[in-house]
Amino acid sequence: MTARLEPGDTAPDFTLTDESGAEVSLHDFRGQKVILYFYPEAMTEGCTKQACDFRDNLSSLKSEGYTVLGVSRDEPAKLAKFREKDGLNFALLSDPDRTVHEAYGTWGEKNLYGKQVVGVIRSTFVIDENGVITLALYSVKATGHVAMLRKKLGLAA
Repeated sequence: MTARLEPGDTAPDFTLTDESGAEVSLHDFRGQKVILYFYPEAMTEGCTKQACDFRDNLSSLKSEGYTVLGVSRDEPAKLAKFREKDGLNFALLSDPDRTVHEAYGTWGEKNLYGKQVVGVIRSTFVIDENGVITLALYSVKATGHVAMLRKKLGLAA
């Protein structure tokens, strides 16, 4: 299991491929606030709920200056289907070799239906304009995630 990141840490930089095959680098978002969230698998029930929650709240998050990026181990083709199927309106990034998951401490042991397994730990990071983590949330719930995040960020409901 990799070490977990904490507020005040510099967000590990990365370049990943998005659902359209384009390269996306975290450093390209310097000067913007980023919500970077890691989810286990596209088109599964919990991950769909979480993605649709971000989709439905994206305009209000953007109005507060946030860009949303989702990361999973899924290949770009599957991410493209996920984006199209659910009308997702933010970038979905592919990390099939888990390099970025491991850099952010989102790959490791977790409890799944009462069993200890190794896999993706559903997590969210808020990164400020200078690339510094201001919020690091591990083992988050898919349902109601954006409302909880808004509350922690002090944003109106």
